Amino acid sequence: MESFILTRNNGPVRVITLNRPDVLNAWHRPMREELVAALRAANADPAVGAIVLTGAGDRAFGAGQDLNETQSFDADRAVDWMGEWETLYGAVRDLDKPIVAALNGVAAGSAFQVALLTDLRVGHAGVRVGQPEINSGIPSVTGPWIMLDMIGLARTIDLTLTGRMLDADEAFDIGLISRLVPAGEVLPTAIALATELAGKPAVAMKLNKQRFRTLTEPGFRECLVAGAEAQKAAYGSGEPGLMMERFFAERAARKRN
Repeated sequence: MESFILTRNNGPVRVITLNRPDVLNAWHRPMREELVAALRAANADPAVGAIVLTGAGDRAFGAGQDLNETQSFDADRAVDWMGEWETLYGAVRDLDKPIVAALNGVAAGSAFQVALLTDLRVGHAGVRVGQPEINSGIPSVTGPWIMLDMIGLARTIDLTLTGRMLDADEAFDIGLISRLVPAGEVLPTAIALATELAGKPAVAMKLNKQRFRTLTEPGFRECLVAGAEAQKAAYGSGEPGLMMERFFAERAARKRN
C-alpha cells in the first residue's frame, strides 16, 4: 500500500515527510489523514521530543491543494473539505512538542499555511512561498488569519489579493522564514534546531505552546466558520471549477508546445 507520509527518528526528533513528489507533495484527503495520524502519534510518543516536517524531493515542501481533487467539488463537499482542514490544522496546533518546517522548495497555499503553523521554518535561497488560491477561484480565509498577526494587515491583503509568491529573502525579511541556509543544509539545520528544542524543559515547552494556542484559539475558530461559508459560496457559484479547468487546459497546452 502506498504511503503518502514517511516517518523516521533522528535521535529525539521525529522527521515527517510529505511523500507525493510527483505532484510536488500536493495534498489530497488520504495524505491529509496520514499526516494527522503521524502528528498525533509523534505527540503521544514519549521518545519524541520534537518534530521536523518536510517534503520529499528537492522541488517542493508542498504545492498546496491537489486541484485534481477539488475541481469537481460542489458546495456541500467544499464545506466538508473545510472540516478536513480543521482536523489537520488542529493536529498541528495541538502539538505539545515543538515542530520545525524544513522548506526544501515551494510552499504554496495550504502547504504555506501549514508551514506557518509550525514553530520555526528553515529555508534556502530557492524557496518561494505564498498563497495563490485566488488564481484558482478559491477564497482565502485560514491563510489571512494565520498571516495577519505575523506580517500585518497590509502585507496580508497584498498576498491574498494578488496571489503572488515571495522569494526566500523577502519571506525571511518579514519573518515568515526563521533561518536561511544553503539548500543542502536545510534538513540538517532543521533537525539540529529541533534537537535543541527537544532538549529544553518539556513541561515549560508544553505550557508555552498551550499559551500560544489559547491566545490564537478565538481567531482560529472564527476563521473556520467563515471559511466554511466562503468555500460554500465559492463552489456554489461554480467559479473554482471553471478556473481549475482553465488551469489544466493551459498546462496541457504548454506541454504540447
